[in-house]
Amino acid sequence: MPHIFLTNDDGYQSEGLRALAEALGDFATVSIVAPSREQSGTAQSLTLRQPIVCNQIAEREWAIDGTPADCVIVALHKLLPEKPDMVISGINHGANLGENVYYSGTVGAAREGALHHIRSMAMSLCSKKEKVKFENAARVARAAAELVLKEGLPDQVLLNVNVPEPWSGEVRFTRQSKKITRNQLSEGKDPRGRSYFFFRARFPSRRCTLTPRTRDRSIISPIGPNRLAARFAANAKKAPPGR
Repeated sequence: MPHIFLTNDDGYQSEGLRALAEALGDFATVSIVAPSREQSGTAQSLTLRQPIVCNQIAEREWAIDGTPADCVIVALHKLLPEKPDMVISGINHGANLGENVYYSGTVGAAREGALHHIRSMAMSLCSKKEKVKFENAARVARAAAELVLKEGLPDQVLLNVNVPEPWSGEVRFTRQSKKITRNQLSEGKDPRGRSYFFFRARFPSRRCTLTPRTRDRSIISPIGPNRLAARFAANAKKAPPGR
């Protein structure tokens, strides 16, 4: 039976994480190390200036007072009795598409797993509704995990999976898209007259998916290290030498 390590950025009590653990329970040995509170937008950041407090919640389950990347590092180096066969981060309550993957704690945790040379996947549900069902996303996660464990992935390449709600049952592999949200600042004044700001993401479209060809389909995009650097290096080799 494979060993799958789960984490997320919505916190260890999140519904998406519980749905994922339930879907994998009869297929794999599941270990959970997740943040003790929501860590959305923390990307692959680390906690450097305060202790990372760890509390064991149940057998093979811990809550960490840190970021999703902290969870992966602490789990792999201190908590898990053996190296997992796969890392899955999610199921995130909201999409992680386009350039938003650079901000996402969900994707950041999966990237940390991939950097440790472990097959890794980020799972997201394309809905921000309060009452939403994660069953379809959990089904996709299990099917994808079975495929990845059987076929493997290139070293340090992760899969970013986004499942729409509702879902048509179709799955499409595609490249990572460009940015589909616009970050805006909402400004206000506190009682002392000081300015404050809140980030607010504006979606050009209400659709989770990017084009009519991918609408209502689950989207799977591979993400690898140094993609732009590798392309730049390849182009630099073709350039004529300077005088």
